[in-house]
Amino acid sequence: MSANIITFTQDALTKENLQDKGWVLVDFWAAWCGPCKMLAPTVEALCEELAGQVIVGKLNIDDYTDFAISLGVVSIPTLVLFHNGEEAGRLVGLQTKDAILEMIRGAQQA
Repeated sequence: MSANIITFTQDALTKENLQDKGWVLVDFWAAWCGPCKMLAPTVEALCEELAGQVIVGKLNIDDYTDFAISLGVVSIPTLVLFHNGEEAGRLVGLQTKDAILEMIRGAQQA
């Protein structure tokens, strides 16, 4: 895993804690999830490519199941983009790097 990817906890992802963080992309995943494992290298590449622009991290839903459900995460992998604590985009399932970048760029231009 890239040294720049953050391992999030539910406390780190509260609206208050994200309020002044700018853009944050969270990969909701689990160790037993095949598509999550397939997505991991893409998320790592995005972390490097977007350094300084978007904070990229992961949250293991097995550790924070109730929290993930409270955010509407019912399938994994799910990528959620936050901007200053507000959800700005979401992708569910295995995604290409281009699809993820398109979501991020679209949200940043909105």
